[in-house]
Amino acid sequence: MAKLATAIALFGSPSAIAAEAPKRVVSMNLCTDQLAMLLAGEGQLYSVSHLAKDETGSVLAKEAASFVTNHGQAEEIFLMKPDLILSGTYTTRATVDILKRLGFRVEEFQPESSFDDIRFNIRRMGALLGREARAEELVREMDATLASVPGRQADAPTVALYYANQFTSGRGTLAGEVVNRAGLINLGEKLGLQGTQKLSLEQLVMAKPDLIAAHNAYAAPSLAYEAQVHPAFRAALSGKNLIDIPDKYWICGAPFTAEAVKLLSDAAGRANK
Repeated sequence: MAKLATAIALFGSPSAIAAEAPKRVVSMNLCTDQLAMLLAGEGQLYSVSHLAKDETGSVLAKEAASFVTNHGQAEEIFLMKPDLILSGTYTTRATVDILKRLGFRVEEFQPESSFDDIRFNIRRMGALLGREARAEELVREMDATLASVPGRQADAPTVALYYANQFTSGRGTLAGEVVNRAGLINLGEKLGLQGTQKLSLEQLVMAKPDLIAAHNAYAAPSLAYEAQVHPAFRAALSGKNLIDIPDKYWICGAPFTAEAVKLLSDAAGRANK
């Protein structure tokens, strides 16, 4: 806070809202990072969060390398003198509150749980950046990818999503939406689960899903993924290969989430041959 007070004394307080399209945008959330990178005009986006450069969680990690990194600290963002700050509704609340009180324009984005939510956030980001035409282009591209994936058949297999620490996704989640759009049945939803909840190894084995989709983000052994090396887990696969879809495709809702639908549909098709 001492650094922030010094910065205010040196540079003064920022104006609240720019009347025209912003020229110096700072994003402090992985999901707004990626939407902004996809939509911003040349030189418009100045900084993205450090998470945007992590290849395990960011689809656009290579593209993020060309932007200044921030760590969600009020002092560092103040000194960047942005005319628009992008954040998620759960992004470091203390920082967001400080920046708002200082008069910065902060736009918060709700996490997506459906493709309608993704369309809404793409268009909202496009409007904020004055890039509406680019937003519509991205929506069309996403919808074209979704349209290329076959719909659910009567004999659709049931797939269990199985994350670190034995969590799965049920109804009302983006991952669940991906499964449904891939033409598959989500085990979490079938079991009546809402949101992201724990699915014990015993429950998984007893449910007997046709397929299991899981991704281990760590090269070395990890307690978070110990269930995935248990003999019972291997037995639950029934001799089929694990469907491995990197988490980064559905951590955030964006046009590339449609790619997760295609990857899952293709992988399920190969597994059932």
